[in-house]
Amino acid sequence: MSLDNKLVLITGAARRVGRQLALAVARAGGDVVIHHGQSQADAQSLCEEIQALGRNAYLLQADLNDPSQVGTLIPHASEHGHLFALVNNAAIFETLSWQSTTLEAWNHHLMVNLSAPFLLSQAFARLLPTGETGRIVNLLDWRALRPGADHLPYTISKSALAALTHSLAIALAPHISVNGLALGAVLPPSEGVAAPNILKNVPAGRWADLDEVGQALLFLLEGPAYITGEIIHIDGGRHLV
Repeated sequence: MSLDNKLVLITGAARRVGRQLALAVARAGGDVVIHHGQSQADAQSLCEEIQALGRNAYLLQADLNDPSQVGTLIPHASEHGHLFALVNNAAIFETLSWQSTTLEAWNHHLMVNLSAPFLLSQAFARLLPTGETGRIVNLLDWRALRPGADHLPYTISKSALAALTHSLAIALAPHISVNGLALGAVLPPSEGVAAPNILKNVPAGRWADLDEVGQALLFLLEGPAYITGEIIHIDGGRHLV
């Protein structure tokens, strides 16, 4: 399977990991619908970078905490052509324990990290033309398979997204494959600095290279459609320790 001229929607694509995923798709010959929440300048810069690679890029803004705005993404993305793949990358990540988690914070994490990917996947499947195939990739976290007490609403929402990945792989077969990428030490937090001992329990003993994340995404988008319901860990073995 080649990504040449195929259209891929990536949520939260303007910055950080999402940006690298978008560039990986473009370099592989795909066109990208760049979703962003508030990062208009970053999204525009990415759009221009992708266009400089000779690929098409389109901007879509939506607040993923608002179901009505989530509902517009797939239809608007499809206005630019047949949508081949959906990459649910956007997420919020807050340092909250059970003591500090409010109902508002809990619901916010569940909406952005879980409900939005579900609604987008549902819309994607409904708009898939008869006889066509598609792919969905959900961005997870190694914590999703080993939930702890830290980052409580984030961890629980990602654990639920892992379960959703498995469920949708069954529900949307055989026309749509659904897989996940569970990340580990890829980038320091967007706010603050990484914990000094973050690599202590990483067998690989290093941070990931962003190119490795892009390569893993391309494998799931270009590789065998017979692979579905899988969660690939890109965490240097962290989930094993």
